[in-house]
Amino acid sequence: MQIQDLPYPDPGVPDARSGPRFLWWLFRNQLGGQLKSLAWGLLHFASVAALPFCVGVAVQAVVDRSGSRLALAGGLLALACVGNAVGDTFLHRTAITNWITAAARVQQLLARKAAQLGSALTRRVAAGEVVAVSTGDVEKIGWFVEALSRFTAALVTIVLVCAGLLVYQPALGVVVAVGLPALALAVLPLLPRATRRADTQREKAGRATELASDTVAGLRVLRGIGGEQLFLDRYRGASQEVRHAAVRSARMWSLISAIQVLLPGLLLIAVVWHGVRLAREGRIAVGELVTVYSSVMILTYPLRHFEEIAMAYSFSRPSAKRAAGVLSLQRATDTAGSRAADVPSGDLYDPQTGLLAPAGRLTAVVCGDPDAAGLLAERLGGHASQEGTSVLLGGVPLDELPLDSARTAVLVQDKDPVLLSGTLRELLDVPASGDVPPRAALAAAQCDDVLAALVQGSLEAADPMDARITERGRSLSGGQRQRLALARSLVTDPEALVLDEPTSAVDSHTEARIAQGVRELRAGRTTVVFTSSPLLLDRADRVVFLHEGEAVAVGAHRELVRSEPRYRAVVTRETDGEAAPNGSVALKDVLQELQEIEEKA
Repeated sequence: MQIQDLPYPDPGVPDARSGPRFLWWLFRNQLGGQLKSLAWGLLHFASVAALPFCVGVAVQAVVDRSGSRLALAGGLLALACVGNAVGDTFLHRTAITNWITAAARVQQLLARKAAQLGSALTRRVAAGEVVAVSTGDVEKIGWFVEALSRFTAALVTIVLVCAGLLVYQPALGVVVAVGLPALALAVLPLLPRATRRADTQREKAGRATELASDTVAGLRVLRGIGGEQLFLDRYRGASQEVRHAAVRSARMWSLISAIQVLLPGLLLIAVVWHGVRLAREGRIAVGELVTVYSSVMILTYPLRHFEEIAMAYSFSRPSAKRAAGVLSLQRATDTAGSRAADVPSGDLYDPQTGLLAPAGRLTAVVCGDPDAAGLLAERLGGHASQEGTSVLLGGVPLDELPLDSARTAVLVQDKDPVLLSGTLRELLDVPASGDVPPRAALAAAQCDDVLAALVQGSLEAADPMDARITERGRSLSGGQRQRLALARSLVTDPEALVLDEPTSAVDSHTEARIAQGVRELRAGRTTVVFTSSPLLLDRADRVVFLHEGEAVAVGAHRELVRSEPRYRAVVTRETDGEAAPNGSVALKDVLQELQEIEEKA
């Protein structure tokens, strides 16, 4: 796989049982790139390791006054330099390719998992943790995958050079063959502590990222209650903890680096001291001493890759563990489904609660527990994150359909829909039936003032459809964001549309017009609205009241207000103490409110 071929047609099925298994899976899936990097690395390191031999031959040729051997040494030196240049160039190219392609594979896997889990992802993993995994952790994982082949090439080169020195000059070769492994293993006792400090740094960084993400998401609310400084102080404290953890981690890695510099220096001193004694005794030639000395000095370069691979693994192992944790999350149902990829039609029915939404009608659902309402709305879309009885659409279990077919049949808009940055035209460019134009959806969602606000914020856009929306629509109010999200859902025009509190952030006059607009635009289509607003409830064809997870009452809004005290308590926000003695008064207030609504409409 080359960089220009990204993204992968299929990133594969990862082994997410543990962090090391995930790293090994990545390595196996990039075996071709790893072998290329290994081959170029061997050429590079072998050429570097050959330089001392060429220098030793040249020095000995000068001592022996041999012009032919000096010319040979020059030719070998030029060949080694060419091999060094070519190997280094293509090693860097293949190594970076391995890094980027590995990181891209992980990002594709994370994106696919996020699309598969949907809103269930942030219920199981904090949003800041997901951001940290898909950014910083991906880079660390790619670093280890890239460094592994270079380390292997360095290891093979060191073994070959030690074996060559034992044959070339046994007296000094023994010193090198014993000393180099000792250098490579000297830092092993420090690695566990360095790894723990790196894990602590990453953990604190993840908490700081999560805090920053939550603060930005709630910035408008924080400004309203004057809590900006409080959260700023919290983030400043978290940031300082990250800095202290990073300094402690850097100190340990600095100590490891210092050892990697000190010990090779001591080995060089030992080789020179022993080599000079052997040369004085006439047991080795000057050229041989120069060759062994230069080899030891050159081998400090591949030895640095031992430190790099240790650092890369220490940082990538917890990152791979977190990535594997996200990738191991599964839905309660098989997203592939066991039925053909058809889009059914008919009544929407939930056997677990007894909720029935007849085909082609607007059904409002009142539930006193907002969390239970959110879970039911998710279940109505099929393939819920929690196990349970499947919802039926036209008698067909949605959980048995492929996920794409279930999403095409039933669209669920949750309480906090996300607006992606871009133009309004791009926001409304969603898979749709084509029967609902964007202008009609915007009109039904009462977005006239939203369009005006967008045009004012994008002076270069003559057409409101070309006006830009900032990230998550942060420049808009909560009600404006809610109406744009509703317009997007209406454009999609699914067989069944489920809306969870779609007007909770708008005023009553706008809410009444939205209720009428949605009713007219969705005429003949199945629509389910979770709400406790009398304005929406009065426009519904039928209202279903859920109590303790069961549908206990069905009828028109005004009938239920008169006949069902528990329903009236939820809609009018009565407390238990108010419900009994003041029931007749509350009923009178509700009826008066309904009359006022009719007059305004």
